[in-house]
Amino acid sequence: MARETDRAEGGRIAPARRAFTDTTGMIDTPTVVRILDLVGTFVFAISGAVAAVNGRLDIFGILVLSFVAGNFGGIGRDVLIGAVPPGALTDVRYLLVSVLAGVITFFRYAGVDRLRNPVLLFDAAGLSLFAVSGAQKAIDFGLDPVMAALLGMLTGIGGGMTRDILLAEIPQVLRSDLYAVAALAGASVVVLGDVFDISYGLSALAGALLCFGLRFMAIQYGWHLPTARLSAQRRAEADSSADEGTH
Repeated sequence: MARETDRAEGGRIAPARRAFTDTTGMIDTPTVVRILDLVGTFVFAISGAVAAVNGRLDIFGILVLSFVAGNFGGIGRDVLIGAVPPGALTDVRYLLVSVLAGVITFFRYAGVDRLRNPVLLFDAAGLSLFAVSGAQKAIDFGLDPVMAALLGMLTGIGGGMTRDILLAEIPQVLRSDLYAVAALAGASVVVLGDVFDISYGLSALAGALLCFGLRFMAIQYGWHLPTARLSAQRRAEADSSADEGTH
């Protein structure tokens, strides 16, 4: 696909963006990215709201965690690539989608909680959508392929990390099975699609499915990266310290 030339927007030069239409000839790349962003915001906001309910937060806390989980990955991405002010702070749809997810979870938590591992599954869906949309937005703003893939990963893990920190938990990205790696894999598919001139619709679908599939299989079968092995003495000391911390 050919890239559009740089053009002035609001008195400044905007980065080159790829002109793309899908097979229907009606949806361009920025529109697809925005749709994925909003859907990802909703499912990540659901995961934040469920985690807040599990943490016994009140309605205000649930709405805060919904917004944080759904938007902080995208906000971090936009700040790093210079897309300021971030879309989540200028487009009211992001706030409305986050509040909707929080309200639904607050009033229908029993229904949401019937899903197996609901936080993990919603988190995996949000991770997948944010990874592919984040990578494409980074490409649109002129980042090289490696940095675009890394920024796609950061977009996917940012909201979940902030959610866990606010709940005083070790972020899942530091302890979960194939979390950041799955996001990086999904983002890399989008980057490779751009390099080989494959339509964004196809590469985004493939990247999202790969990311979600890796996370789902990791959740189901406990796939994980290697961890350092402690000696017997160090394990005993760690266990002893943990026991002392509970008394």
